[in-house]
Amino acid sequence: MAEKHATGTLALVGGGEWLPACLGFDADLVVASGAREVVVLPTAAAFEHPEHAVERAEEYFAKLDLPVVPLRVLNRREAEDRETAADLRKARFVYLADGSPLHLRSVLKDSLLFAALLDAYRHGATIAASGAGATVLCDPMVDPRGGAYTVGLGVVANLAVFPYHGTSADHMRARSIDLLPNGAVLAGVDSSTALVREPSGVWRVAGSGAVTLYGAEIAGVEEAVVFGAPSVIETLKM
Repeated sequence: MAEKHATGTLALVGGGEWLPACLGFDADLVVASGAREVVVLPTAAAFEHPEHAVERAEEYFAKLDLPVVPLRVLNRREAEDRETAADLRKARFVYLADGSPLHLRSVLKDSLLFAALLDAYRHGATIAASGAGATVLCDPMVDPRGGAYTVGLGVVANLAVFPYHGTSADHMRARSIDLLPNGAVLAGVDSSTALVREPSGVWRVAGSGAVTLYGAEIAGVEEAVVFGAPSVIETLKM
């Protein structure tokens, strides 16, 4: 899988991106990337005024003195544009906005743009993905239509992300826990919280909330284990 050969940093954010509570870990991501700009993909928000997502990103990253370069890929045709893919491949910091995970997956799966994203990550770029983006980059992927599972893009294998964990509906969370495939781990990531994978393969928690792990045996127990920031999750080996 892609992550085994990656030299970049991956941040899976539980939603609520670009809020004051995220400034600390986003500042760290900027430093890790060495980027002079952040490329924002509003793809998941294609049907929810993607221009508003870009505006929010611009206002937010101005506080970190980082210009935003919007990559307005909203459909499959645009994801197959060679020039756009070439631009993304050169990026050092890419942020996938929240929105519809199913639309995001349909646009990116097996596309030139997704291949460029993987290539950038493998060669040291920092990739951040919030809510829908965090869900889609993993495999298995939590299906938003009921909390069961479907196929994700597999940047990280055998790890599923349940976003907005602390404020989600109890029945959705319970269904995702009950239906978790054998050998997979479910990470419930709170809003404005990031599960970050360093280039070394070490996972850590950053932000205002916590990450709750379910599934495969973690730290010697099989029950849910909660990790608050700034925990390092040494037993997570995805």
